[in-house]
Amino acid sequence: MAKKAMIEREKKRQKLVEKYAAKRASLKEIVNDESKPMEERFRASLKLAKLPRNSSATRLHNRCQLTGRPHAYYRKLKISRIMLRELGSAGQIPGMVKSSW
Repeated sequence: MAKKAMIEREKKRQKLVEKYAAKRASLKEIVNDESKPMEERFRASLKLAKLPRNSSATRLHNRCQLTGRPHAYYRKLKISRIMLRELGSAGQIPGMVKSSW
């Protein structure tokens, strides 16, 4: 059950990132623009800090869509190496054949 919870948590984070992406970008642009006054840059920095923590894209983590496993993730298939092996052996991934010798 915890696996599904992690998958749902990542989906929730993804929605937050998409929701606040434009606002974060505009605030970061103000903060990094050295031609702006220091007070304005500082206010933009404070506003940026008040945004939800999970709205930052760096908080996202690639996870297996089937098990929620965070390691050994194949981006192209969006699954972990363990599920890749299982599904490949079962013949459920088109074009993949388990070889044996």
